[in-house]
Amino acid sequence: MPDRYQQLINTPVGRIVSRQVGLPAPVELERYEPGQPVVSGPVLLGAASRSTLVAPVAGVLAAVQAEVSTPHQEEARQAAADAGLSAGIFNAEVASADQTFKALVFDASGIADSAELKQAWAFFRPTIRRVRASGRVIVLGTPPESHDRPEPAVAQRALEGLVRSIGKELRKGATAQLIYVAPGAEDQLESTVRFFLSAKSAYVSGQVVRVGDTVAALGAPLDWDRPLAGKVALVTGASRGIGESIAEVLARDGAHVVGVDVAAQAADLEAVTGRLGGSALTLDITDVDAPAAIADGLLDRHGGVDVVVHNAGITRDKTLARMTEDLWDTVISINLIAPHRIDAELFGRQAVRANGRIVLISSISGIAGNAGQANYATSKAGLIGMVQAYAPRLAERGATVNAVAPGFIETRMTAAMPIATREAGRRMNSLAQGGLPVDVAETIAWFANPASGGVNGNIVRVCGQSLIGA
Repeated sequence: MPDRYQQLINTPVGRIVSRQVGLPAPVELERYEPGQPVVSGPVLLGAASRSTLVAPVAGVLAAVQAEVSTPHQEEARQAAADAGLSAGIFNAEVASADQTFKALVFDASGIADSAELKQAWAFFRPTIRRVRASGRVIVLGTPPESHDRPEPAVAQRALEGLVRSIGKELRKGATAQLIYVAPGAEDQLESTVRFFLSAKSAYVSGQVVRVGDTVAALGAPLDWDRPLAGKVALVTGASRGIGESIAEVLARDGAHVVGVDVAAQAADLEAVTGRLGGSALTLDITDVDAPAAIADGLLDRHGGVDVVVHNAGITRDKTLARMTEDLWDTVISINLIAPHRIDAELFGRQAVRANGRIVLISSISGIAGNAGQANYATSKAGLIGMVQAYAPRLAERGATVNAVAPGFIETRMTAAMPIATREAGRRMNSLAQGGLPVDVAETIAWFANPASGGVNGNIVRVCGQSLIGA
């Protein structure tokens, strides 16, 4: 359903009224189109003293052919030079007002105590208003739990408050993220930095992502535009909505998509997979024999699977006092028990190939809860529990498991909401608008990338930095 408010507020009259009255002024977000560069404008690269991540980040910026400048900081200047970048120098005291940046990237990994946090303030204070529309702010640090001493652990944890505040201060569709990189995982940064620099992360903001060394790095894919070439991806609930968008993006990235849905959606499922050159598998994932049927199909026709996306899910809303046993059981069976049973069958029969990816679709309701959705919120919180429980186990098998937690996404379900509820869902986030199914799909594609082996055990909200569950 079109966002009429957003359309109105971006007219000349609407912009005047929004400024005078103080109304939210959502801008049209830049979203990825094939052929676009990773970052479409200059990048300012900075680093705190003794930081160690600026060198690999400079390497990524060189690989994406970014136009880079640095402040007068030894670490940043040296890293840029070592990466072969002809970096300009940014001096806030003499820079003109029209010198702006598409991205600010700051390596805070060297910050070892609370007093040194001032280095982050010194980098962002003169630059935060220079971020362009749909710009990006990325801060890099080290996991607080990786430090033996309390002082650096405290300082690194403090970065979360900084980044989330930046995300709420940015305007015109710009976003902010914090990437914690574990010691030894520096060579697994590229897919994550590329994703958060790019328009693919348009509706992701205020997130904290951990990149670890739990899965052996396989290096960059042969083709960053088609990183899933030769891979097989299973997507449940693929006939429409978010599932259809997931199938489209994974196919765009080169995967052969095996879509799964119930018999009632068979025609739509065949249309989607046919258009994408994929395969359709019609069944009810809650049937007793469904996991075996899925494993049989993947092994017999494709020799296994590389990416498994558990998208199928339903809502059956009632307050808990009015919720029947059937409403509870149906939601829990489809949303939570079925993914668990399918994964157990696939791994038990070794159907998931090396460097496999499991992605679960949770929800902000699973983080914050929601009145009238006790069954749904329970199931989505359970999926987060699956990520946390199985991430270390799957790492031992050379696989990863992560989850996305969408907020307000424009679908047929949200279009049917009462207007007041719908408008509140759209506006109660830092970007003041709803997301699109493709925003969820792009995040899943990042998880699925073969180069994302260090991204394991994460729950990433695709919600525009929603005030709910923040």
